[in-house]
Amino acid sequence: MMLVYCAPFTAVILRIFSIHYSRKATSFFFGSWLALWPFLFEKINKTKVVFSGEAVPARERVLLIANHRTEVDWMYLWDLALRKGRLGYIKYVLKSSLMKLPVFGWAFHILDFISVERKWEVDKSTMCRMLSTFTDPQDPMWLAVFPEGTDFTEQKCMRSQKYAAENGLPILKNVLLPKTRGFHACFEALRSSLDAVYDVTICYKHRCPSLMDNVFGVDPSEVHIHVRRIPLNEIPTSEDETAAWLMKTFQLKDHLLSDFRAEGHFPRQGTEGDLPMWKCLDPKFFNFSLNLVVYLVVY
Repeated sequence: MMLVYCAPFTAVILRIFSIHYSRKATSFFFGSWLALWPFLFEKINKTKVVFSGEAVPARERVLLIANHRTEVDWMYLWDLALRKGRLGYIKYVLKSSLMKLPVFGWAFHILDFISVERKWEVDKSTMCRMLSTFTDPQDPMWLAVFPEGTDFTEQKCMRSQKYAAENGLPILKNVLLPKTRGFHACFEALRSSLDAVYDVTICYKHRCPSLMDNVFGVDPSEVHIHVRRIPLNEIPTSEDETAAWLMKTFQLKDHLLSDFRAEGHFPRQGTEGDLPMWKCLDPKFFNFSLNLVVYLVVY
């Protein structure tokens, strides 16, 4: 209930005086609520979250790109963000229909998530307007982008491969062709205020979970998250060169996922440890968290 009472003040009234402090306060309250979800996944559902690749520094301001295996990928980025002190500050570029979800949709609006229709002619002005408010380096932020634009299915993969063959693009087996304009818009607008770009590759042991599988602990048994930290000077600035760089990055993801299927894991595992209980249950919100856990378990 504290979130319901505090959100109008932090997200509306405080914003009149300072966007910076409004976002800080909103992120504090929602970060405390969001911490419940990694707690649910890792402690109650006993999902094993395995990190690999690079151990990235805490509290960086980053643009994050990830593949999109299923509808719950974005939730497992919370597990990484919580470990890096950025849970309340993570924002997503997501399709507009998700902004209408009960409870979550309300939170997405308050947290300044960027809603898109996945049509560049429609989305360009919205993205540029929202991104212009994210350029202050004093505002902590992780902006997560899924360049494929939708979750992976075999049918979508076949369409993507057909388009690639017709246009002389790489034929990818485990990811879809990335949409480059949105990523370039984000990178161009935020580059001067970022510390790095994180390239995240997500894969699930056995099968990909649905949202309900995730909430009720049916699946997944293991989530593997591979992280690569990319210095800004390694990413070109022109739109064409950025598009080529992103395409190459998704080719690397495709190879990485093929290796995962063959070997059952990503290289260089163990970059992050188990989730400490104290990070999930902030003492200030212990009663709130406990009540919600009981509700989820019982009902």
